[in-house]
Parts: sequence; C-alpha cells; structure tokens
Amino acid sequence: MPIINRVADLADEITAWRRDFHENPELLFDVHRTAGIVAEKLKEFGCDEVTTGIGQTGVVAVIKGRKSGSGKVIGLRADMDALPIEEATGLAYASKVPGKMHACGHDGHTAMLLGAAKYLAETRNFDGTAIIIFQPAEEGGGGGDAMVKDGLMERWGIQEVYGMHNMPGIPVGQFAVRTGPAMAAADRFVIDLEGKGGHGAMPHLAIDPVPVAFSIGQALQTIVSRNVDPVECAVISITAIHAGEAFNVIPQTLRMIGTVRTFKPEVQDLVEARMKQTVEGIAAAMNCTGTCDYLRGYPVTFNHEKQTEFAAGVAKAIVGADKVDTDTPPLMGAEDFSYMLNARPGCYIFVGNGDTASCHHPAYNFDDKAIPAGTSYWAKLVETAMPA
Repeated sequence: MPIINRVADLADEITAWRRDFHENPELLFDVHRTAGIVAEKLKEFGCDEVTTGIGQTGVVAVIKGRKSGSGKVIGLRADMDALPIEEATGLAYASKVPGKMHACGHDGHTAMLLGAAKYLAETRNFDGTAIIIFQPAEEGGGGGDAMVKDGLMERWGIQEVYGMHNMPGIPVGQFAVRTGPAMAAADRFVIDLEGKGGHGAMPHLAIDPVPVAFSIGQALQTIVSRNVDPVECAVISITAIHAGEAFNVIPQTLRMIGTVRTFKPEVQDLVEARMKQTVEGIAAAMNCTGTCDYLRGYPVTFNHEKQTEFAAGVAKAIVGADKVDTDTPPLMGAEDFSYMLNARPGCYIFVGNGDTASCHHPAYNFDDKAIPAGTSYWAKLVETAMPA
C-alpha cells in the first residue's frame, strides 16, 4: 500500500491549492475566503453534503462509500487559519497580506485533506461514511471547541476522529505518533501587582512592584523544580512584563503574563494552586498587593490506544514500518484538536516536513513534497477503516 497513484497524479493540483492559500492567509475565525474555496471545491468534487458555518466558519463535508452496511462513520480534520507573523521566506508565492502568514503549515493541511476528499469522492471504495472537517481558529481561538459545541460529533454521527500536523525535523515521507499524551495542555496566566508609585530617586517613599516581580518570577520556577514530581512535566514561562513609562518614575502597577504547559490534570491543578499562593504570599511579604488570574486553555491532546495503533499501521503501509516512529516524544506545544479527541476516540499524527524552519517562525514553509504521503494517509485511513 504505497503512495496512491491517483494521489501522485493530483500532487501538482494540490500544491497549487496550497500555494494559493499561502498567498492569502487569514486569522482565527476570519477565514471566509479559505472556507469559501474549500466549500466550493468540495461541491465540485461531488461530496454528498457540504455544510458551512459550523463553529462560526468551519466546513463539513460528507462522502458516502459505495457500500453503507458497516454503519461506520469516521472524521478527518484539517485546520485553515494562519498566524499574525510577517513572512520572511522570499518565496514567489509569499503572503500578500502584511502581518499575516501561514507559519504553521495549515495551508498544507487544508490542501492535503482537500486532495483526499477529491480522491475519496471519485473512488468511494469504502463501506461507510467519511466526514471531512475543515476547522477555523486553531491558533489560540479554540475553533475545535467551537465546532464540537456546535454539534459536530452528534450531527454527523462521528464515531472516531483523526488529525494530522506537519513536523519540521522529521524527514519528508515519514510519520511520527505516540499513544497517550501527544501535546500538552496550554494555560495562560495574568499576574497583577499594585504598590505605591513614586519618584525614582526616593524609593523609600514608594512601594516598588518591580523587585516584587523579580522575586515572583524566580520563585515561580521553583514550582516546577521543587513541587512537581521530577518524573512529571511542567513548564512555566513568563513571556511579558509591563510597568511604567518613564526613567525617573517608580510605577504604581505591574503586569506579568505567560503560559503554563502540563500533561496531567493533577499537575495542572498543583501548578495553578502554587502559582496563586506564591504570587499572593511574596507580594504581601513585600508590602504589595498581588493577584494571579489563571486561565485554563486547550486541554491535553490525548491519543487513544486502539485508534493510534490503527493510524500507525496505515502510515506504515504507505511509507514503510521503518519510517514511522510510534514512540515520538510528547510535545509541550498545544493543539485544539484535543477538544475533538475528548469528544470521540481518535489519533493525532505528525507527517514529516523535512529540514525546515520551525513552525511559527517567519521563515517557515510547508514542504510540498510532503503532500503525496499526507494525502495518501488520509485516503487509506478511510479505505482501511471501512473496507468495501
């Protein structure tokens, strides 16, 4: 079961779609152009049903196999949105939109799933129903959650759901996957400190929140090193500090923001509790007021055992067993496909993007040579799960 011949024939067409999406990136739920093109093509392919506006701007298509006796229904999902980054690739098809670019490969994800939809609508060599899902707002907007809350699973009777993401550093033509936690939960925090503003030359008459922030910043790192079990994983990163505007003024207030990544709910609960205790305690000890607003974000992306074993088997059949890593390390990045995996069993797999810049880098680009393997994976996933 190598690369599908028909998919290989479609590779140039899929590449053209991908590059068009790359030139015209859209953010979060504002993916009207992309979703419109996706819906139009799905109708052209002859899908049995095409529905727009799911989870605000998501698109869902139904492709029924030649047989329907199995009653099986599986969902395949791709994300459509880009990032607020100024592109620095110098490509002939670089972003035409200032300050926006496909720096995570969602243009490739969308194009590959479109290619698979075209193939599946042409051949229909399966017994069951394939639900083709195009999701908005993966990059921090929770589009996956929005589609699930909009009745995605129930309305289309989805029994299992599968996702795929490109991965720089993995050679093109290879896959990587793991059972269990594959990507971390992503939480945010906002720490607000209030002291007493004053003249920079007379700190004894003020309550300076800046050294309080320094102390809190150092202490927060001890939560990971001294409170979290050493065999578990957690990351606390302060990513911005805002206070004051002048050289000679001690600010009245200070704000710190950042992210927390964890793999287990009990570690997540521990970190949240200790962060609040640390902020409030240190601030009080330094005669300042401190609060920590902890905001739960994307949950852990958890691959189910049966579906992961199946997905790995499909990947091995396409590229060879030696080119599929079934124990790839979990990533501290986050992914809102997690909401779909919480709603239905499934698997999230990585397809190699080669030696490229990392995702979210202004020089990143999806490697079009990954298209045949990724598109074949989608098609064979359906045909293997629901053999005619």
